Amino acid sequence: MAAGGATSNNKLTWWILASLAVGIVVGWALNKTMVDPTPAVEGFTLITTIFLRLIKMIIGPLVFATVAVCIAKMGDVAVVGRIGLKSLIWFSGASLMSLTLGLLLVNWFQPGIGLDLPLPPADASSGVVAAGLTLKDFVTHLIPVSIADALARNEILQIVVFSIFFGIACAGIGEKAKVLVEALEGVSYVMLKITMMVMLFAPAAVFAAVAATIAKSGLGILLDYGRFMSQFYLGIVLLWGLLFIAAWIVLRGRAVELFKAVREPTLLAFTTASSEAAYPRTLAQ
Repeated sequence: MAAGGATSNNKLTWWILASLAVGIVVGWALNKTMVDPTPAVEGFTLITTIFLRLIKMIIGPLVFATVAVCIAKMGDVAVVGRIGLKSLIWFSGASLMSLTLGLLLVNWFQPGIGLDLPLPPADASSGVVAAGLTLKDFVTHLIPVSIADALARNEILQIVVFSIFFGIACAGIGEKAKVLVEALEGVSYVMLKITMMVMLFAPAAVFAAVAATIAKSGLGILLDYGRFMSQFYLGIVLLWGLLFIAAWIVLRGRAVELFKAVREPTLLAFTTASSEAAYPRTLAQ
């Protein structure tokens, strides 16, 4: 990444951190001064919702264009297979590490005990629809009915599956698909530019998300649950430490650059409570 791009990223990171701090102050002030902060909370929530919808708007085309172009430009299906296998091993290993660490910490800390939180009625609805998922359902869900349907519903796995087939087909055709690949590469650059434009809105979204939470629940949500949250953050720090060690074993010194690159997307995902918000920024890195 160019020096100018790195400077811009650092500025955005600091703007996000500043927005986080200002959001806490504004939310606390509204919580203390307003009898009913609901209108303010709804206004802040609207800002966050707009930002997340803008993110959703660009994810589908961005994934399709970038994945298809990357595979098409590799040319060799064997290279694609090796990279895909390495990615799958890393993803599976990181997931297993995360789940194992979570189980160990939950049994050690037993979070939630001592918080004395009021329990909802036994028949209260959680809003979560429980449904069984079989291996057959999962596998069939991976295959899109059509790419238009997958893009319309933002089914990322389906988009990735189609993009892999599309990229391999373009690589197999060779020169005849060159114009199409170049056009898709242009689409990917346009989508990344849109991503940069949307990310300028990130500090406002972070401010709104934090201010709405504090205005509604007060600083108590930060203080009363401090022990619970500190345990949670300890788990995150331990996980990132383990992931860094694993990355260092494989990448050596480049592991530092990798973790610096994902710093801003991680912060964005944390403050907006949405991994979708981090994905376009991660690709832009």
